[in-house]
Amino acid sequence: MEKPLTYKQAKRKYLKTLEQYVPIVARVHGDNHPEFHDVHDLFDTVSQKIKAAGPDKPELEDEFTRLRAITGNYTVPADVCESYAAVYTMLAELDRAYHA
Repeated sequence: MEKPLTYKQAKRKYLKTLEQYVPIVARVHGDNHPEFHDVHDLFDTVSQKIKAAGPDKPELEDEFTRLRAITGNYTVPADVCESYAAVYTMLAELDRAYHA
């Protein structure tokens, strides 16, 4: 079994990819999944806080709580592409690592 990522590992592994994917997924799926616009806004806040914190761990409890609520605990809708699913998977892993 693979060892879970630490917050720093998850940040390093997923942040840049999420910064690329989230705006594209919002543009492609936002009309059919308007909740993804909220995901986009929250992710932008998460990204900004992570960058502002530098090597320190920022306060992201509210953002992750809201992301879990909006996404149904990162449940991927049946009618979306692999990139949408990948975003939810990466956000869930970042959330898990943050709270570990």
